[in-house]
Formats: sequence, structure tokens, C-alpha cells
Amino acid sequence: MNYIFLDNGFEEIEAITTIDLLRRANIALTTVSVTGDILVTGAHAIPVKADKLFGDLTFEDAEMLILPGGATNLIDSKPLCDLLIQHNNDNKLIAAICAAPAVLGQLGILDGKQATCYPGFENHLAESHVGGLVVESHNIITAKGPGLSSDFAFCIIEKLVGSEVADQVYDAAQY
Repeated sequence: MNYIFLDNGFEEIEAITTIDLLRRANIALTTVSVTGDILVTGAHAIPVKADKLFGDLTFEDAEMLILPGGATNLIDSKPLCDLLIQHNNDNKLIAAICAAPAVLGQLGILDGKQATCYPGFENHLAESHVGGLVVESHNIITAKGPGLSSDFAFCIIEKLVGSEVADQVYDAAQY
């Protein structure tokens, strides 16, 4: 199973585009609220109903953890941070877009890896920041911002199920 984490203020385009394209690729994906409420409100006042609450899951089956941008307060969720650190220590896949790579940087997850992020958050990536649009380094995928949501999702699809499926979804989406 793959999980995408939603907190109030998340970037809707980054979350919804990723959810939509991964589900088109038949990738098992659960949306998870870290707020304690199943209804999470995005940065542009769009309410989204998550599939599950963080506390209701064990994540033992987690293949990839995905962080959309906007909700930089994800760093304040100790259980999520602990999960991200353990997932990284197990060399499992993590993806983050826009401001969310800053969370990974603050947790030390990007040490020795390359990454990109939304302009203004580079200081949280330190030596890991290489710029670029979508960067894949070791077990981490990062993307620069909202306009790259589809590219981010296609990179995740390719990583999880291969380029053939990614190409099929790419063509079907008329991208």
C-alpha cells in the first residue's frame, strides 16, 4: 500500500493530481489525514475527505509515503516524522513535492541525497539541494512545485509499477 498524507493547508493540485494519476495506474493508495479529522481543508479552501485517519493505521504494508506541499506543518506531527524516519532507515520509498521536501530535509532524510523544492525552502535541504524539476535520488523523489504535479506523479508511477504502465496512463491522460 502507498500513503499520501494530508494536513490543513496542503496544495490541492499536488495531492489530487497525484492521487488521480496513481489510481489511474491501479496503484493502491490511501489518503491519510494527520489532523485527527477525516475532512482536511487545502490551501485554497477546498475540503477533501481522507480515506483514513493517521491513528487508525499501522503502515506495516507501506511501500511509498507521499507528501504534497503546502502543509509545512507536517513537521509538527511526531508520529508522521517517526514513520518517515523509519521508512527511510528501511530504505523504502518516499516522495515529496513543493515545500514538503523541507520536512524531509529537517528530519535528515535527505542527507547524502539530491533533492529539489519550491523556491525559498532550499535552506532546509542544505547540501542536498540541486534544483531541477523532478529529482530522483536513492529512495527519494522530490519535485519543485504545483506545475510539476503530473511529472511528479508519473515519476512515482514509473518507480512503483514501471515505465510501460506510466506510458499508458500518460497517453490516456493526453499529457
